[in-house]
Amino acid sequence: MGDAYTPGLTVTRSAVVRKTRRLPLPGEVVVQVGQKVKAADVVARTALPGKVNLVNLANAIGVMPDELSSKLAVAIGAPIAKDQIIAKSTSFFGLFKSIATSPIDGTLESVSEVTGSAVLREPPIPVEVTAYVDGTIVEIIPNEGVIIESRAALVQGIFGLAGEVTAPITVVAKQADQVLEAKDLKPEHKGKIVIGGGRATLAALRRAIELGVSGVVCGGFAYQDVKELLGYDVGVAVTGSEPLATTLVVTEGFGDIAMAKATYDLLASLEGKRASVNGATQIRAGVIRPEVVVPHGDAADAALNGASHGLELGAPVRCIRAPYFGRIGKVSGLPVDLHTMPSETKVRVLEVDFDGAKIVIPRANVEVIEQ
Repeated sequence: MGDAYTPGLTVTRSAVVRKTRRLPLPGEVVVQVGQKVKAADVVARTALPGKVNLVNLANAIGVMPDELSSKLAVAIGAPIAKDQIIAKSTSFFGLFKSIATSPIDGTLESVSEVTGSAVLREPPIPVEVTAYVDGTIVEIIPNEGVIIESRAALVQGIFGLAGEVTAPITVVAKQADQVLEAKDLKPEHKGKIVIGGGRATLAALRRAIELGVSGVVCGGFAYQDVKELLGYDVGVAVTGSEPLATTLVVTEGFGDIAMAKATYDLLASLEGKRASVNGATQIRAGVIRPEVVVPHGDAADAALNGASHGLELGAPVRCIRAPYFGRIGKVSGLPVDLHTMPSETKVRVLEVDFDGAKIVIPRANVEVIEQ
């Protein structure tokens, strides 16, 4: 048995998805409001300062620190090349010469006449932020980034590992409870988002990494396998920066859990389409959910499955506590009066239709599956 589900996850064929794409430092936004973008398009760019290297020039050429300014062969702020002479001195009427060369390509940033050291900075590191999803630019954040809006199918997960990838979906599992084994993954899955059914084994994920599979989406994953895979516990902080070649998204929870049929059916119907997948997870304040986002290609797709209206007759729900843990059904009744449970507590309940069997369940024991 796996751990309990967390309520409030979205599984829907059509939703308005808004993504904020922000630079780590102020930079340049290269798109305009209203512009259509693809997932791989660059929307903003900047440059991170290069690594600093310290060289004691005074010691290298045998002079006092306050004499350095007259010994420089390169102006402060000028570009330098590796092994280029940056300072030199002569002694005994020019018979002896001492030189200091640069260990890097970069810039001579400053020279201290107190310590005799020079600060050499390596070239800036270019940073580009891509759109991540196909969509439309709806807002510019000056010098920082953009907000992108897209009509898309959206599946949120419970837990994930590694960061953003964009690749076509391929379905490996024949049914929602099929365990994803290493033997199920083939060389042709390289560069694809693989949809499993139930639990993905540790061997399967290692095989996916070996093959270069872009992402794995499955119902469950063993918590102890996370430590085995990474070599450390992830705790309850933030994931998404793990150095894994394959992004993992777990839709249901830890343990041997089948993927919810509604989730499996939705993902299976999207086979062949390009998905944007992110394993980043944050459980604390400012919750971040791992996700699978599949933008619609046209207005006809966008019209499918209207927005959910919450807990109402006909709404799909998932049980999150025993004895019906994990079962999916539809709301068939919403009694107004409080119901006395076997524990003699009075609670508000609802009636759920499980394939013809109508069961009365406390409302706190279900979550609405948004569509």
